[in-house]
Amino acid sequence: MDMQKTALYKAFGLALSAALISACSSTGGVDESAASSEPTAIESQAADAQTNAVEAGAVAGQALEAQAKEAELALLELTVFYFDFDQSTLKEEGKDALKAHAAYLAANPSARVVLEGHADERGTVEYNLALGERRAMTVRRFLMANGAKAGQLQVVSFGEERPASVGHDAASWEKNRRVEVKYQSR
Repeated sequence: MDMQKTALYKAFGLALSAALISACSSTGGVDESAASSEPTAIESQAADAQTNAVEAGAVAGQALEAQAKEAELALLELTVFYFDFDQSTLKEEGKDALKAHAAYLAANPSARVVLEGHADERGTVEYNLALGERRAMTVRRFLMANGAKAGQLQVVSFGEERPASVGHDAASWEKNRRVEVKYQSR
């Protein structure tokens, strides 16, 4: 990216220099009737520099668009969002990926998502089902606030019934406190 910026700055500098040269050229003492209608070498260089600058800018813009699209696709690959113990508040690290999902859903009205809420094994079955639902509803509200439509989103809670990790330790519990975004049609 830094190389692209450098190339863009160089092209812009050339175009600006060429424009200054053509603007500062002397007009006095020249018989205009004798002047040729063909561009001078300096004017041709200035025109070429401006064309190259525009082309370089377009290429840089296309590269940036491609990078942005690539980044958005990478964010769409993130489909599991984790929560702290006994919490249904979104963590900051998942928000960009959820915004990418919301943008995808907004751009694709036929896409449907199931938001599966999960909890670790601590707590009663009923409590964990309710906690899984609260977590999935938090994700649903965030997606809707960022462009997804209610009809595209279905919430399901599995509570502690479908653990991602079957251990009985802090590392396993951390993996089980989650919401999974599962596309039904993409």
